[in-house]
Amino acid sequence: MLFWSVLVGSIGSALLPLINIEAILAVAVSQAPAATWGLIAAATAGQMIGKVLWYWGGMHIDRAPWVHKHLQKPKAKASLDKWHARAEGRPWFTAGLLFVSASTGIPPYAVTAVLAGMLRVPFWIFMVTGLLGRGLRFWAVVAGTTSLIDLF
Repeated sequence: MLFWSVLVGSIGSALLPLINIEAILAVAVSQAPAATWGLIAAATAGQMIGKVLWYWGGMHIDRAPWVHKHLQKPKAKASLDKWHARAEGRPWFTAGLLFVSASTGIPPYAVTAVLAGMLRVPFWIFMVTGLLGRGLRFWAVVAGTTSLIDLF
Protein backbone atom coordinates (compact mmCIF):
# COMPACT_ATOMS: atom_id res chain seq x y z
CA MET A 1 0.00 0.00 0.00
CA LEU A 2 2.86 2.38 0.83
CA PHE A 3 4.44 1.70 -2.58
CA TRP A 4 1.23 2.75 -4.37
CA SER A 5 0.83 5.81 -2.17
CA VAL A 6 4.33 6.98 -3.05
CA LEU A 7 3.74 6.23 -6.75
CA VAL A 8 0.50 8.22 -6.86
CA GLY A 9 1.98 11.02 -4.73
CA SER A 10 4.95 11.17 -7.06
CA ILE A 11 2.75 11.49 -10.14
CA GLY A 12 0.85 14.27 -8.38
CA SER A 13 4.11 15.95 -7.44
CA ALA A 14 5.34 15.80 -11.03
CA LEU A 15 2.21 17.55 -12.22
CA LEU A 16 1.76 19.97 -9.30
CA PRO A 17 5.12 21.13 -7.95
CA LEU A 18 3.47 22.25 -4.69
CA ILE A 19 3.37 18.58 -3.63
CA ASN A 20 6.75 17.72 -2.11
CA ILE A 21 7.60 14.15 -3.11
CA GLU A 22 10.92 14.31 -1.26
CA ALA A 23 9.11 14.80 2.06
CA ILE A 24 6.59 12.08 1.22
CA LEU A 25 9.40 9.70 0.30
CA ALA A 26 11.40 10.46 3.45
CA VAL A 27 8.37 9.74 5.66
CA ALA A 28 7.53 6.58 3.70
CA VAL A 29 11.07 5.23 4.05
CA SER A 30 11.06 5.99 7.77
CA GLN A 31 7.88 3.90 8.08
CA ALA A 32 9.21 0.97 6.02
CA PRO A 33 13.02 0.98 5.86
CA ALA A 34 13.11 -2.51 4.36
CA ALA A 35 11.24 -1.21 1.31
CA THR A 36 13.64 1.67 0.63
CA TRP A 37 14.65 0.66 -2.90
CA GLY A 38 11.07 -0.11 -3.90
CA LEU A 39 9.92 3.26 -2.60
CA ILE A 40 12.73 5.04 -4.46
CA ALA A 41 11.70 3.16 -7.62
CA ALA A 42 8.05 4.13 -7.07
CA ALA A 43 8.94 7.80 -6.64
CA THR A 44 11.17 7.74 -9.71
CA ALA A 45 8.59 5.98 -11.88
CA GLY A 46 5.81 8.26 -10.72
CA GLN A 47 7.84 11.38 -11.41
CA MET A 48 8.67 10.20 -14.90
CA ILE A 49 5.03 9.36 -15.64
CA GLY A 50 4.13 12.92 -14.72
CA LYS A 51 7.09 14.47 -16.53
CA VAL A 52 6.22 12.54 -19.71
CA LEU A 53 2.93 14.44 -19.66
CA TRP A 54 4.88 17.73 -19.45
CA TYR A 55 7.14 16.51 -22.30
CA TRP A 56 4.13 15.58 -24.41
CA GLY A 57 2.54 18.93 -23.60
CA GLY A 58 5.70 20.66 -24.82
CA MET A 59 5.51 18.76 -28.10
CA HIS A 60 1.98 20.03 -28.67
CA ILE A 61 2.12 23.40 -26.91
CA ASP A 62 2.10 25.37 -30.14
CA ARG A 63 -1.47 24.13 -30.75
CA ALA A 64 -2.70 26.47 -28.03
CA PRO A 65 -3.67 29.73 -29.78
CA TRP A 66 -2.21 32.07 -27.15
CA VAL A 67 1.11 30.15 -27.13
CA HIS A 68 1.26 30.13 -30.91
CA LYS A 69 0.63 33.87 -30.93
CA HIS A 70 3.32 34.42 -28.25
CA LEU A 71 5.86 32.29 -30.13
CA GLN A 72 5.40 34.51 -33.19
CA LYS A 73 6.84 37.49 -31.31
CA PRO A 74 10.45 38.19 -32.33
CA LYS A 75 11.89 37.93 -28.81
CA ALA A 76 10.16 34.62 -28.02
CA LYS A 77 11.02 33.19 -31.44
CA ALA A 78 14.68 34.22 -31.03
CA SER A 79 14.84 32.60 -27.60
CA LEU A 80 13.33 29.34 -28.86
CA ASP A 81 15.61 29.37 -31.89
CA LYS A 82 18.61 29.89 -29.60
CA TRP A 83 17.67 26.85 -27.50
CA HIS A 84 17.00 24.82 -30.64
CA ALA A 85 20.46 25.71 -31.97
CA ARG A 86 22.03 24.71 -28.63
CA ALA A 87 20.29 21.34 -28.59
CA GLU A 88 20.40 20.36 -32.25
CA GLY A 89 23.40 18.22 -33.07
CA ARG A 90 24.64 18.30 -29.47
CA PRO A 91 23.06 15.26 -27.80
CA TRP A 92 25.59 15.27 -24.93
CA PHE A 93 24.78 18.89 -24.05
CA THR A 94 21.07 18.16 -24.18
CA ALA A 95 21.39 14.95 -22.17
CA GLY A 96 23.63 16.70 -19.64
CA LEU A 97 21.19 19.56 -19.16
CA LEU A 98 18.28 17.15 -18.72
CA PHE A 99 20.26 15.01 -16.26
CA VAL A 100 21.36 18.01 -14.16
CA SER A 101 17.81 19.35 -14.11
CA ALA A 102 16.37 15.94 -13.16
CA SER A 103 18.88 15.37 -10.38
CA THR A 104 19.12 18.87 -8.90
CA GLY A 105 15.93 20.63 -9.95
CA ILE A 106 17.98 23.50 -11.42
CA PRO A 107 16.52 24.55 -13.80
CA PRO A 108 13.15 23.20 -12.69
CA TYR A 109 12.60 19.80 -14.28
CA ALA A 110 9.02 20.55 -15.31
CA VAL A 111 10.33 23.48 -17.37
CA THR A 112 13.07 21.41 -19.01
CA ALA A 113 10.57 18.63 -19.70
CA VAL A 114 8.35 21.09 -21.60
CA LEU A 115 11.39 22.55 -23.38
CA ALA A 116 12.57 19.04 -24.31
CA GLY A 117 9.18 18.37 -25.86
CA MET A 118 9.18 21.69 -27.72
CA LEU A 119 12.69 21.03 -29.07
CA ARG A 120 11.76 17.45 -30.00
CA VAL A 121 14.52 15.92 -27.92
CA PRO A 122 14.44 12.17 -28.61
CA PHE A 123 12.11 10.50 -26.13
CA TRP A 124 14.68 7.88 -25.12
CA ILE A 125 17.20 10.58 -24.14
CA PHE A 126 14.51 12.32 -22.09
CA MET A 127 13.55 9.05 -20.35
CA VAL A 128 17.07 7.75 -19.64
CA THR A 129 18.36 11.04 -18.25
CA GLY A 130 15.15 11.57 -16.28
CA LEU A 131 15.13 8.10 -14.73
CA LEU A 132 18.81 8.30 -13.80
CA GLY A 133 18.61 11.87 -12.52
CA ARG A 134 15.40 11.44 -10.53
CA GLY A 135 16.59 8.10 -9.15
CA LEU A 136 19.85 9.67 -7.99
CA ARG A 137 17.99 12.61 -6.47
CA PHE A 138 15.63 10.36 -4.50
CA TRP A 139 18.48 8.12 -3.37
CA ALA A 140 20.32 11.22 -2.09
CA VAL A 141 17.20 12.42 -0.25
CA VAL A 142 16.72 9.04 1.41
CA ALA A 143 20.43 8.66 2.24
CA GLY A 144 20.60 12.17 3.68
CA THR A 145 17.42 11.77 5.69
CA THR A 146 18.51 8.39 7.04
CA SER A 147 21.88 9.83 8.04
CA LEU A 148 20.23 12.70 9.90
CA ILE A 149 17.81 10.38 11.68
CA ASP A 150 20.70 8.12 12.72
CA LEU A 151 22.45 11.10 14.33
CA PHE A 152 19.59 11.57 16.74
